[in-house]
Amino acid sequence: MAKKRAKRGITKSNRSRNQRWKRWFLLGIVTLLLAVILYLLYLDQVVQNRFQGRRWDVPAKVYSRTLDLYPGALLSTSHLQQTLDGLGYRRVKHPDRPGEYSSYRGRYLIRTRPFHFPDINRPSDYLEVVLDKQGVRTLKRASNGDPIGYYRIEPRLIGSLSSTQGEDRILLTREELPDLLVAGLIAVEDRSFYQHIGIDPMAIGRALWANLAAKRVVQGGSTLTQQLVKNYFLSLERTLWRKINEIAMALILDLRYSKDEILEAYANEIYLGQQGGKAIHGFALASRFYFNRPLHELDLPRLALLVTLVRGPSAYDPRRHPEQAKKRRSLVLQLMADQGVISPRQADSARDQPLGVEQGSLHSSGSPAFMDLVKRQLRRDYQEEDLSAGGLRIFSTLDPWFQQRAEQALSQQLSELERKQGIQAGTLQGALTLADTETGEVLAVVGDRNPRYAGFNRALDAVRPVGSLIKPAVYLTALSQSGDYHLLSPLDDSPIQIKGMNGEIWTPGNYDNQSHEGVTLEQALTESFNQATVRLGLSVGLESIIDNLYRLGIRRPLHSYPSLLLGAVSLSPLEMTQMYQTLANGGYGATLKSIRDVTDAQGTPLSRYPLTVESRVDSRAVYLLRHALNEVTRSGTGKALQWLLPGEVDVAGKTGTTDNLRDSWFAGFDQKHTAVVWVGRDDNQPTGLTGSSGAMRIWAGLMNGIGITSLQQNLPVGVEMLAIDPETGLLGEGCPQVLEYPFISGSGPASRAACARSGSVVEDGILWFQRFFN
Repeated sequence: MAKKRAKRGITKSNRSRNQRWKRWFLLGIVTLLLAVILYLLYLDQVVQNRFQGRRWDVPAKVYSRTLDLYPGALLSTSHLQQTLDGLGYRRVKHPDRPGEYSSYRGRYLIRTRPFHFPDINRPSDYLEVVLDKQGVRTLKRASNGDPIGYYRIEPRLIGSLSSTQGEDRILLTREELPDLLVAGLIAVEDRSFYQHIGIDPMAIGRALWANLAAKRVVQGGSTLTQQLVKNYFLSLERTLWRKINEIAMALILDLRYSKDEILEAYANEIYLGQQGGKAIHGFALASRFYFNRPLHELDLPRLALLVTLVRGPSAYDPRRHPEQAKKRRSLVLQLMADQGVISPRQADSARDQPLGVEQGSLHSSGSPAFMDLVKRQLRRDYQEEDLSAGGLRIFSTLDPWFQQRAEQALSQQLSELERKQGIQAGTLQGALTLADTETGEVLAVVGDRNPRYAGFNRALDAVRPVGSLIKPAVYLTALSQSGDYHLLSPLDDSPIQIKGMNGEIWTPGNYDNQSHEGVTLEQALTESFNQATVRLGLSVGLESIIDNLYRLGIRRPLHSYPSLLLGAVSLSPLEMTQMYQTLANGGYGATLKSIRDVTDAQGTPLSRYPLTVESRVDSRAVYLLRHALNEVTRSGTGKALQWLLPGEVDVAGKTGTTDNLRDSWFAGFDQKHTAVVWVGRDDNQPTGLTGSSGAMRIWAGLMNGIGITSLQQNLPVGVEMLAIDPETGLLGEGCPQVLEYPFISGSGPASRAACARSGSVVEDGILWFQRFFN
């Protein structure tokens, strides 16, 4: 009995222990389930919070200026064709779709693309443009022959501002995705996309079996939804816990959102390539990056290549690994044919087509130096996060046609200078800025002989002594004092010594180490005589000259040292462009700008940067100065332009050379454009180049490339042209040889030369009174 009772006790105790274990087990299961549920609820919240109002970092996109068409516009066939080709327009026999054009003997038929400008959302048009040697002869709609007074070709995407994540993308909606792309993507990457619940157990099983058999990863079982989760929500680490999260979040994503919403997110998120430090995300930007075309304009071979890149943008990079890319694309086309997406004949035809990739398509026209200027001007008005993630659209002033010619002029001419001058190849550096004289819009910026180099920007940041480029401010100050100076005023070019505050003696000399007698004010500027300039500058006053420099647009603090008169002040090419723009524009300064408009991602205008012009200096004195700067290019230090430029063109400019030939400068302008070129070495060693033998050659190459419009010498109010006898400097009308000179009214000679035709007593009396009272 005792044994039975003991046995029953043991049994009862075991039963009690088992019951306790069961309770603990059930409690553990319930706790685990609760933890799983809570974690799934947490993941659900994470997915909804980010995906519901999903917002990618979309850097601000920067566009070039538009190409404006109108009857009479100065436009060459090469300019128009380069613009269309740069935009990715296709040349065909007959344009039927937007983004196509044809041309024959100056007649262009163009199917423009729709574009959302800052002021209008314009649909596609069908244009007929007829060009001749003078430019646009006729402009009309090809469909009905109606004349068009003005039309804008859409701007070119030239760059984007870096996002905080180093990503770049163009967002598309599901409706904007080509059906063929979607069908191909599903056929190759996820055949059961529309049937599964976010994960595909059968595909996972097949992949697991294949990987075990191969003893390595040879196949993946991830759905498009899982790929999206992996790229959008998770890190790149490869762990079991990450895979569990991936599966759970894919299930949640599929439960919460439609297949179209998932496809749209996938199409915008997928990584498809790399350009420098920027990651190319999404099919829309990849289409621009590889083909320089909008996604909806791609044909089957190009769409298949985008699907190819999903599997591995590095392994199948069509620029670096074209053979691998083409082989993989053939497989993609075969899978699309097997799934019935395309016919076998379409697959065979597409398989034989080239990859169609354009070298450097995306942002290839953009200059890092110009983009640097855009960023600096934008940061005055916008916060960094708006520029890197807000999707702003920046409409800039850059002209891709001018930019290309500026880059060619600088790079080619530097190499040519090194070859001709016996300078070690690659040691010369340079910078160039080009602006529209009337508007102050910056059209081109080159900051390095390698225009794609994104490092030190010499156009903006190479602050170097400007040498004789400063001299026009000295002569402008004198000419503004019309009672004392005019172009024929005699100047003293004898040696001069100036004692500095530290007791040192400064003895400026002329470049030829000679002094010159009988020098006029214009001749001193034309020949760039240092001694005469210093004497003139001290006479009119350093403070007055500095005041005029500020009026001309210089913003950097300047000090009233006598050496300033010969350019012992360091400024950048952009700063000198501002100064010469004011001179070229007749004394009316327009602050240099690189931006026209800013809109948000939807096209709503945010900021406009309108034309602002103000009178800064005496336009009469500027006219006289422009006459002298024109003479610089005819008979002075810039006279080599007479054979570097085509004949019968009038330009104006000034050479600049610093001590020991370290810096070579040229600033000049025609009727429409102002450009400044600097040449030197980064180590500040001598180049052996003067302003005329170095920088001026590059300036001439640029102007020849963009086309020159001769200066128009229209007399402003208060200026008169007088016939002068060159022998005496007196009025010489009727003399055998006379020269026409401008004078501020009343400041010209009061006497006639002996050879001059004598006026009547009345005329001479009127002349005398005019001179006396003025």
